[in-house]
Amino acid sequence: MAAITVENVSKRYGTVRALDRVDLTVDEGEIFGFLGPNGAGKSTLINVFLDYAHPDSGAVTIFGHDCQENGVDAKARMGVLPDGYTVYDRLTGRQHIEYAIEAKDADVHPMDVLERVGIHDAADQTAGGYSKGMSQRLVLGMALVGEPDLLVLDEPTSGLDPHGIKQIRTIIREENERGATVFFSSHILEQVEAVCDRVGILYGGELVATDTISGLRQSIGGGTKLQITVDRCDAGVLERIESLEGVEHAWLEEADNRVEVTCSNDAKMDVLVALNDAGVDVENFQTEEASLEEMFVEYTDGNR
Repeated sequence: MAAITVENVSKRYGTVRALDRVDLTVDEGEIFGFLGPNGAGKSTLINVFLDYAHPDSGAVTIFGHDCQENGVDAKARMGVLPDGYTVYDRLTGRQHIEYAIEAKDADVHPMDVLERVGIHDAADQTAGGYSKGMSQRLVLGMALVGEPDLLVLDEPTSGLDPHGIKQIRTIIREENERGATVFFSSHILEQVEAVCDRVGILYGGELVATDTISGLRQSIGGGTKLQITVDRCDAGVLERIESLEGVEHAWLEEADNRVEVTCSNDAKMDVLVALNDAGVDVENFQTEEASLEEMFVEYTDGNR
Protein backbone atom coordinates (compact mmCIF):
# COMPACT_ATOMS: atom_id res chain seq x y z
CA MET A 1 0.00 0.00 0.00
CA ALA A 2 1.15 3.54 -0.71
CA ALA A 3 1.79 5.61 2.40
CA ILE A 4 0.88 8.87 0.66
CA THR A 5 -1.14 9.34 -2.51
CA VAL A 6 -1.57 12.85 -3.93
CA GLU A 7 -3.89 13.06 -6.92
CA ASN A 8 -4.16 16.21 -9.04
CA VAL A 9 -4.02 18.57 -6.06
CA SER A 10 -4.26 22.29 -6.69
CA LYS A 11 -4.48 25.12 -4.18
CA ARG A 12 -4.62 28.89 -4.59
CA TYR A 13 -4.51 31.69 -2.06
CA GLY A 14 -6.05 34.59 -3.93
CA THR A 15 -3.86 35.15 -6.98
CA VAL A 16 -1.02 33.00 -5.59
CA ARG A 17 -0.76 29.50 -7.01
CA ALA A 18 0.53 27.41 -4.09
CA LEU A 19 0.00 23.97 -5.69
CA ASP A 20 -0.70 23.21 -9.32
CA ARG A 21 -2.06 19.75 -10.26
CA VAL A 22 0.40 17.85 -8.07
CA ASP A 23 0.48 14.05 -8.48
CA LEU A 24 2.70 12.10 -6.11
CA THR A 25 2.95 8.64 -4.58
CA VAL A 26 5.19 7.83 -1.62
CA ASP A 27 5.65 4.12 -1.06
CA GLU A 28 5.33 2.54 2.35
CA GLY A 29 8.73 2.16 3.99
CA GLU A 30 10.71 4.69 1.98
CA ILE A 31 12.43 7.93 2.94
CA PHE A 32 11.10 10.53 0.54
CA GLY A 33 12.74 13.93 0.21
CA PHE A 34 10.45 16.80 -0.72
CA LEU A 35 12.69 19.49 -2.09
CA GLY A 36 12.06 23.06 -3.10
CA PRO A 37 12.97 26.66 -2.33
CA ASN A 38 11.11 28.61 0.31
CA GLY A 39 7.68 29.50 -1.06
CA ALA A 40 7.56 26.55 -3.46
CA GLY A 41 4.42 25.10 -1.84
CA LYS A 42 5.96 22.37 0.32
CA SER A 43 4.31 23.44 3.57
CA THR A 44 0.98 23.94 1.79
CA LEU A 45 0.95 20.30 0.74
CA ILE A 46 1.81 19.19 4.27
CA ASN A 47 -1.06 21.36 5.54
CA VAL A 48 -3.34 19.41 3.20
CA PHE A 49 -2.05 16.18 4.77
CA LEU A 50 -3.07 17.54 8.16
CA ASP A 51 -6.41 18.96 6.96
CA TYR A 52 -5.25 22.46 7.86
CA ALA A 53 -5.73 23.43 4.23
CA HIS A 54 -8.36 22.17 1.80
CA PRO A 55 -7.34 21.70 -1.82
CA ASP A 56 -9.33 23.49 -4.51
CA SER A 57 -9.24 20.25 -6.48
CA GLY A 58 -7.82 16.76 -6.10
CA ALA A 59 -7.35 14.60 -3.01
CA VAL A 60 -4.69 13.25 -0.65
CA THR A 61 -4.84 9.91 1.14
CA ILE A 62 -2.63 8.60 3.95
CA PHE A 63 -2.57 4.78 4.02
CA GLY A 64 -5.88 4.88 2.15
CA HIS A 65 -7.57 7.42 4.45
CA ASP A 66 -8.72 10.61 2.74
CA CYS A 67 -7.14 13.54 4.59
CA GLN A 68 -10.25 15.72 4.23
CA GLU A 69 -13.05 13.18 4.54
CA ASN A 70 -11.37 10.96 7.14
CA GLY A 71 -8.74 13.21 8.65
CA VAL A 72 -8.84 11.70 12.14
CA ASP A 73 -7.81 8.26 10.91
CA ALA A 74 -5.22 9.77 8.56
CA LYS A 75 -3.59 11.81 11.33
CA ALA A 76 -3.63 8.84 13.70
CA ARG A 77 -0.99 7.19 11.48
CA MET A 78 1.28 10.26 11.47
CA GLY A 79 3.90 11.89 13.64
CA VAL A 80 4.47 15.46 12.50
CA LEU A 81 7.16 18.08 12.95
CA PRO A 82 5.42 21.01 11.26
CA ASP A 83 6.79 24.29 9.98
CA GLY A 84 5.85 27.21 12.21
CA TYR A 85 5.20 25.04 15.25
CA THR A 86 4.74 26.58 18.71
CA VAL A 87 5.58 25.22 22.14
CA TYR A 88 3.80 26.05 25.39
CA ASP A 89 6.07 28.47 27.22
CA ARG A 90 4.86 27.52 30.71
CA LEU A 91 5.09 23.75 30.24
CA THR A 92 8.33 21.85 30.74
CA GLY A 93 9.85 19.61 28.13
CA ARG A 94 8.77 16.60 30.15
CA GLN A 95 5.17 17.86 30.27
CA HIS A 96 5.12 18.30 26.49
CA ILE A 97 6.15 14.69 25.99
CA GLU A 98 3.70 13.47 28.65
CA TYR A 99 0.93 15.28 26.79
CA ALA A 100 1.89 13.54 23.54
CA ILE A 101 2.03 10.16 25.30
CA GLU A 102 -1.44 10.65 26.75
CA ALA A 103 -2.89 11.91 23.46
CA LYS A 104 -1.51 8.91 21.56
CA ASP A 105 -2.10 6.40 24.36
CA ALA A 106 1.54 5.37 23.99
CA ASP A 107 3.65 3.20 26.27
CA VAL A 108 6.96 5.02 26.58
CA HIS A 109 8.79 6.91 29.31
CA PRO A 110 9.08 10.66 28.62
CA MET A 111 12.75 10.74 29.64
CA ASP A 112 13.57 8.07 27.05
CA VAL A 113 12.09 10.29 24.36
CA LEU A 114 13.87 13.41 25.61
CA GLU A 115 17.17 11.56 25.78
CA ARG A 116 16.75 10.31 22.24
CA VAL A 117 16.34 13.84 20.88
CA GLY A 118 19.15 15.19 23.06
CA ILE A 119 17.39 17.46 25.56
CA HIS A 120 16.97 15.22 28.62
CA ASP A 121 19.10 17.65 30.66
CA ALA A 122 16.42 20.30 30.10
CA ALA A 123 13.47 18.02 30.86
CA ASP A 124 12.20 20.13 33.76
CA GLN A 125 12.90 23.54 32.27
CA THR A 126 9.94 25.44 30.87
CA ALA A 127 9.92 25.45 27.08
CA GLY A 128 9.70 29.23 27.04
CA GLY A 129 13.40 29.26 27.89
CA TYR A 130 14.38 26.81 25.15
CA SER A 131 16.47 27.89 22.19
CA LYS A 132 15.08 27.38 18.68
CA GLY A 133 17.13 24.22 18.31
CA MET A 134 15.91 22.82 21.63
CA SER A 135 12.30 23.58 20.69
CA GLN A 136 12.86 21.83 17.36
CA ARG A 137 14.13 18.75 19.18
CA LEU A 138 11.20 18.83 21.61
CA VAL A 139 8.58 18.91 18.85
CA LEU A 140 10.43 16.12 17.05
CA GLY A 141 10.25 14.10 20.25
CA MET A 142 6.49 14.62 20.38
CA ALA A 143 6.26 13.45 16.77
CA LEU A 144 8.17 10.26 17.60
CA VAL A 145 5.86 9.25 20.44
CA GLY A 146 3.79 6.17 19.63
CA GLU A 147 6.02 4.92 16.78
CA PRO A 148 3.94 6.44 13.96
CA ASP A 149 3.70 4.68 10.62
CA LEU A 150 4.46 7.94 8.80
CA LEU A 151 6.79 10.70 9.96
CA VAL A 152 6.18 14.04 8.27
CA LEU A 153 9.12 16.36 8.90
CA ASP A 154 8.97 19.93 7.61
CA GLU A 155 12.44 21.52 7.69
CA PRO A 156 13.52 19.30 10.63
CA THR A 157 17.10 20.60 10.75
CA SER A 158 16.16 24.27 11.00
CA GLY A 159 17.92 25.91 13.94
CA LEU A 160 20.15 22.91 14.69
CA ASP A 161 23.92 22.87 14.97
CA PRO A 162 25.96 20.25 13.05
CA HIS A 163 25.74 17.79 15.95
CA GLY A 164 21.95 18.19 16.03
CA ILE A 165 21.71 17.71 12.27
CA LYS A 166 23.70 14.48 12.50
CA GLN A 167 21.42 13.30 15.31
CA ILE A 168 18.31 14.02 13.20
CA ARG A 169 19.75 11.96 10.35
CA THR A 170 20.38 9.07 12.73
CA ILE A 171 16.82 9.23 14.07
CA ILE A 172 15.38 9.30 10.53
CA ARG A 173 17.33 6.19 9.59
CA GLU A 174 16.37 4.43 12.84
CA GLU A 175 12.69 5.20 12.34
CA ASN A 176 12.86 3.95 8.78
CA GLU A 177 14.60 0.75 9.88
CA ARG A 178 11.76 -0.04 12.30
CA GLY A 179 9.35 0.30 9.35
CA ALA A 180 8.23 3.93 9.32
CA THR A 181 7.78 5.88 6.11
CA VAL A 182 9.51 9.27 6.28
CA PHE A 183 8.40 12.33 4.31
CA PHE A 184 11.24 14.83 4.69
CA SER A 185 10.58 18.33 3.38
CA SER A 186 13.52 20.71 3.11
CA HIS A 187 15.15 23.44 1.06
CA ILE A 188 18.61 22.32 2.26
CA LEU A 189 19.86 20.09 -0.51
CA GLU A 190 22.62 18.24 1.32
CA GLN A 191 20.23 17.18 4.08
CA VAL A 192 17.91 15.54 1.56
CA GLU A 193 20.73 13.89 -0.38
CA ALA A 194 22.17 12.39 2.82
CA VAL A 195 19.13 10.34 3.85
CA CYS A 196 16.51 10.00 1.11
CA ASP A 197 15.68 7.08 -1.19
CA ARG A 198 13.76 9.26 -3.65
CA VAL A 199 13.20 12.97 -4.04
CA GLY A 200 10.50 15.16 -5.48
CA ILE A 201 11.32 18.69 -6.62
CA LEU A 202 8.53 21.24 -6.17
CA TYR A 203 8.93 24.58 -7.90
CA GLY A 204 6.31 27.30 -8.21
CA GLY A 205 3.65 24.89 -6.99
CA GLU A 206 4.48 22.30 -9.66
CA LEU A 207 6.14 18.94 -9.10
CA VAL A 208 8.84 19.21 -11.76
CA ALA A 209 10.67 15.93 -11.03
CA THR A 210 10.32 12.75 -8.97
CA ASP A 211 13.00 10.07 -8.97
CA THR A 212 15.94 8.57 -7.14
CA ILE A 213 18.99 10.80 -7.06
CA SER A 214 20.76 8.48 -9.49
CA GLY A 215 17.68 8.59 -11.73
CA LEU A 216 17.76 12.38 -11.74
CA ARG A 217 21.42 12.25 -12.71
CA GLN A 218 20.58 10.00 -15.66
CA SER A 219 17.76 12.29 -16.77
CA ILE A 220 20.12 15.25 -17.14
CA GLY A 221 22.56 13.36 -19.30
CA GLY A 222 24.03 11.02 -16.74
CA GLY A 223 25.37 13.77 -14.55
CA THR A 224 28.94 12.47 -14.84
CA LYS A 225 31.99 14.59 -15.46
CA LEU A 226 35.22 12.93 -16.57
CA GLN A 227 38.48 14.72 -15.80
CA ILE A 228 41.27 13.15 -17.86
CA THR A 229 44.92 14.21 -17.72
CA VAL A 230 46.52 13.58 -21.13
CA ASP A 231 49.89 14.08 -22.80
CA ARG A 232 48.32 16.13 -25.60
CA CYS A 233 44.98 16.90 -27.22
CA ASP A 234 43.83 18.88 -30.22
CA ALA A 235 40.51 20.16 -31.55
CA GLY A 236 40.06 17.13 -33.79
CA VAL A 237 40.23 14.77 -30.82
CA LEU A 238 37.70 16.85 -28.89
CA GLU A 239 35.34 16.80 -31.86
CA ARG A 240 35.71 13.02 -32.06
CA ILE A 241 34.83 12.67 -28.36
CA GLU A 242 31.82 14.96 -28.69
CA SER A 243 30.51 12.84 -31.57
CA LEU A 244 30.21 9.81 -29.28
CA GLU A 245 26.75 8.74 -28.16
CA GLY A 246 26.08 9.84 -24.59
CA VAL A 247 28.61 12.69 -24.62
CA GLU A 248 27.25 16.19 -24.08
CA HIS A 249 30.38 18.30 -24.19
CA ALA A 250 34.18 17.99 -24.19
CA TRP A 251 36.76 20.70 -23.66
CA LEU A 252 40.44 21.10 -22.87
CA GLU A 253 41.83 22.86 -19.80
CA GLU A 254 45.13 23.82 -21.42
CA ALA A 255 46.88 24.94 -18.23
CA ASP A 256 46.58 21.44 -16.75
CA ASN A 257 46.51 19.50 -20.04
CA ARG A 258 43.20 18.08 -18.82
CA VAL A 259 40.27 17.01 -20.93
CA GLU A 260 36.91 17.45 -19.22
CA VAL A 261 33.88 15.56 -20.55
CA THR A 262 30.25 15.61 -19.42
CA CYS A 263 28.57 12.39 -20.41
CA SER A 264 26.34 9.51 -19.39
CA ASN A 265 27.78 6.78 -17.19
CA ASP A 266 27.63 4.35 -20.12
CA ALA A 267 29.82 6.60 -22.29
CA LYS A 268 32.80 6.86 -19.94
CA MET A 269 34.68 3.87 -21.33
CA ASP A 270 33.93 4.95 -24.92
CA VAL A 271 35.65 8.27 -24.22
CA LEU A 272 38.78 6.58 -22.92
CA VAL A 273 38.84 4.19 -25.89
CA ALA A 274 38.47 7.11 -28.32
CA LEU A 275 41.43 8.88 -26.76
CA ASN A 276 43.52 5.73 -27.02
CA ASP A 277 42.51 5.22 -30.67
CA ALA A 278 43.57 8.81 -31.38
CA GLY A 279 47.05 8.08 -30.00
CA VAL A 280 46.51 10.17 -26.86
CA ASP A 281 48.14 8.84 -23.69
CA VAL A 282 45.87 8.97 -20.63
CA GLU A 283 48.02 9.77 -17.60
CA ASN A 284 45.23 9.94 -15.03
CA PHE A 285 41.46 10.30 -14.83
CA GLN A 286 38.67 10.67 -12.28
CA THR A 287 34.90 10.92 -12.38
CA GLU A 288 32.67 13.37 -10.58
CA GLU A 289 28.90 12.91 -10.32
CA ALA A 290 26.48 15.81 -10.40
CA SER A 291 25.44 16.95 -6.94
CA LEU A 292 21.81 17.31 -5.94
CA GLU A 293 22.38 21.06 -5.99
CA GLU A 294 23.40 20.95 -9.65
CA MET A 295 20.40 18.78 -10.50
CA PHE A 296 18.09 21.13 -8.60
CA VAL A 297 19.35 24.08 -10.63
CA GLU A 298 18.88 22.09 -13.82
CA TYR A 299 15.23 21.40 -13.00
CA THR A 300 14.31 24.85 -11.71
CA ASP A 301 16.13 27.31 -13.95
CA GLY A 302 13.40 27.22 -16.58
CA ASN A 303 15.21 24.94 -19.02
CA ARG A 304 13.22 21.79 -18.23
